[in-house]
Amino acid sequence: MTMAISMTKTERIQAALAGKQPDTIPYTMWTHFPDDDLDPVANAEKTYDFFKQYDIDILKTMNNGMYSVEDFGCEVDFSEISRGGVARIVRTPVQDAADWKNIKPANILEGALGRELRYLSLLLEKMKDEAAPVLFTVFSPLTTANKLSGSRMLEHIQEGHGDEVRRALDVITQTTCQLVEKAIELGASGIYLATQMSSYDIMSEAMYREYGMPFDLEVLNASSGWCNVVHAHGTNPMFNLLKDYPSHVFNWHAYETLPDVEEAALLTGKCLMGGIYRMDITKGDRNAVRNQIFRTVKTLRGRSLILSPSCVIRHPLDDDMLGFIRKVKQDIEEVLVSHTY
Repeated sequence: MTMAISMTKTERIQAALAGKQPDTIPYTMWTHFPDDDLDPVANAEKTYDFFKQYDIDILKTMNNGMYSVEDFGCEVDFSEISRGGVARIVRTPVQDAADWKNIKPANILEGALGRELRYLSLLLEKMKDEAAPVLFTVFSPLTTANKLSGSRMLEHIQEGHGDEVRRALDVITQTTCQLVEKAIELGASGIYLATQMSSYDIMSEAMYREYGMPFDLEVLNASSGWCNVVHAHGTNPMFNLLKDYPSHVFNWHAYETLPDVEEAALLTGKCLMGGIYRMDITKGDRNAVRNQIFRTVKTLRGRSLILSPSCVIRHPLDDDMLGFIRKVKQDIEEVLVSHTY
């Protein structure tokens, strides 16, 4: 057996994107820091500590999940966070269909958007000697629009106000593209585009082709990064559409919903990020997690893979469980992959 040459984390990810055999299968995971993610200094510190503690190969920013809507007029109540609760949108700028015309471009250097760019800048400074990629998380324009309307958006479209919604989506997309361009300018290796509406459980494929896909593509095309990820959030994703998006990596809720790993690999032709059902991590189901890692690595033979959970890992974090993932990856890789070098 010929031993693989040791790689940096960046080289490892680049090998995975190119379909080549890395020295070891790259892996990653991410969570939120709800007590700190409104403070860019504290969030950068916590994110960097997470990167070092778990020795992950690619770092996704762990932004406050409401950041994309605040500057467009949403009022968010964060008061329950310190007591273990979640952030709640308490006022939205779109109540009636006529309100869509009031959505105006946001200044990416101010408010919540400016806060998240400062967080990215501070994090990149901490990561400057790590030789590891950093991705900046952005939300699809349709995801942001839906939150801005308190989930009334689909109702407005069905009532015949699609033109008003599309005009607002143009505005949201313009701001999102500016945010993406700035993130890459600061030094991010790419973006992690989260599409939370691209599910057959939420809307029809025809509707997403009209109100989701064109704006997603604008955002992706705004990134000149070398490692752009599409995240198909939730169950029953519109894989038929998302598989052809111009991204380098496809991430979805593997083992929670279709497609299976082999189907996703063959039909996207991309590097996959995934392979572990996140709730099995939360439940501490070690046999399930081991089996998922085994099946994923065996199917892909260790290539075109960034092993990860399907989505954010929930708190409280179980350090023993997260350490178990890395150990099992190494054990399975030794058995399944080392013989192919």
